[in-house]
Amino acid sequence: MQNKYLKLAVIAGSVIILDQITKAIILYSLPLYHSIPVIPGFFSITHIHNPGGAFGFMANQSPVVRSMIFLFFSSLAVCLIFYFYKKTPKEYSLLAASFALILGGAIGNLIDRIRFGKVVDFLDFYIGNLHWPAFNIADSAISIGMVIFAYHFLFKKLPY
Repeated sequence: MQNKYLKLAVIAGSVIILDQITKAIILYSLPLYHSIPVIPGFFSITHIHNPGGAFGFMANQSPVVRSMIFLFFSSLAVCLIFYFYKKTPKEYSLLAASFALILGGAIGNLIDRIRFGKVVDFLDFYIGNLHWPAFNIADSAISIGMVIFAYHFLFKKLPY
């Protein structure tokens, strides 16, 4: 049982640390709205702040409403992830890893919401003028974790 929670701490902790380090580098080295092309016409490092949720969801709401809603749902998500992680049998290690990725990503973005009232994004993929919404390491971990969870949900029997 101890190793199970060590795995959670290592994966989620690694995501949180990598997320916060990369965001600190962006905050201190790249002015807001500035961009560094990495692969011209496809990928840039662009310093953006997202006051909303995924894809700018609720970005136009008042900061107080956004804060209350995002803090509530982030806290709820963390509790649910712990619950599902606890219920996940040892033989479902990939599913457990997906929960750890989601947890690390949720906490990484929650730290930004508490510190700044918004999330620091910087990974900007695009083709010409068509841009995917900018994102960060925490968003990537959440997305990867959700894909693994969806795979288990659709193709494998979940243990609960």
